[in-house]
Amino acid sequence: MKRIVLAGATLSLLFAGFASAADTINAAGATFPAPIYQKWFEEFKAKTGVQVNYQSIGSGGGIKQYTDATVDFGASDMPMTDAQIAATKIKPLHFPTVLGAVVLTYNIPGVTAKLKLSGATIAGIYMGKITKWNDAALKADNAGVNLPNTDIVVVHRAEGGGTSFIFTDFLSKVSPEWKSKVGASTSVSWPIGLGGQGNEGVVGMVKQTPGSIGYVELIYAVQQKLGFADVKNAAGKFVTPSFESVTAAAAGMKEMPEDFRVSITNGPGDKTYPISSFTWMLIPNQIANPAKKKAITDFLTWMLGDGQKDAQGLSYAPLPSSVVAKEKKQIALIK
Repeated sequence: MKRIVLAGATLSLLFAGFASAADTINAAGATFPAPIYQKWFEEFKAKTGVQVNYQSIGSGGGIKQYTDATVDFGASDMPMTDAQIAATKIKPLHFPTVLGAVVLTYNIPGVTAKLKLSGATIAGIYMGKITKWNDAALKADNAGVNLPNTDIVVVHRAEGGGTSFIFTDFLSKVSPEWKSKVGASTSVSWPIGLGGQGNEGVVGMVKQTPGSIGYVELIYAVQQKLGFADVKNAAGKFVTPSFESVTAAAAGMKEMPEDFRVSITNGPGDKTYPISSFTWMLIPNQIANPAKKKAITDFLTWMLGDGQKDAQGLSYAPLPSSVVAKEKKQIALIK
């Protein structure tokens, strides 16, 4: 029996015998959605007996491997740019899978209160202008919290990652200085800080480094039992990252573009968590191998249906019904 390697999930038992008909399918990319993708993989194997393999290497790596045609499809937390799409051999279709939150997680010995951080304060920390935990800006955000006079250890992604894009996209919207000096990208020229590999590396470094702060997808902080900050949104409210506040960010989106390439960071609404984002699978619009095409399109159909039920349990938010309806129509564009 040939083995199918999919960046995806559970299919109906109708497809249990599919492994004997398909070639290997390979995928790689974002670490942001890796926990839910892994759950989908396990469900897929339990129902079909098919081993699912997904390389969680970061969005930059996913885009590169898609561009180099070394995978059947990629995954990214940053929509591909026009220039990136022009460099591909086969045009990618962007399929949002779930929504998630990028959180500021921290390790401050002796501090048990939940921190509050404004965008300006976060930008100041990551630009190296705010270097002590008891800086006036942090005290202003956290009235009544006894913050120590200790150095802040900044942690960021070491490699190109979509989580970095989401984070820097938010900072570029709330800090003109950040936008002009650093900007939004998967690969960032960080002014300061230590680099961790993937979300896993960043959260691990924060956990073992007293005085540190880092940005990761919400589930990674939850799994490691690390504190994470409420962040000030565009309405001036400090909001806790959660299923509800990420859903509110999606609800604040005026309209999903036809190509699904959209940013929802720093969105409107009192209950919106401002560092929220969709994450995407990059699917070729032409798949020559009929077996591969069937496997991928069947997965997408399942993912947009039953697969969404797994989201909340892993601290993601499911796709809005209006987005699901548009994506189902896009499946027909895969030839």
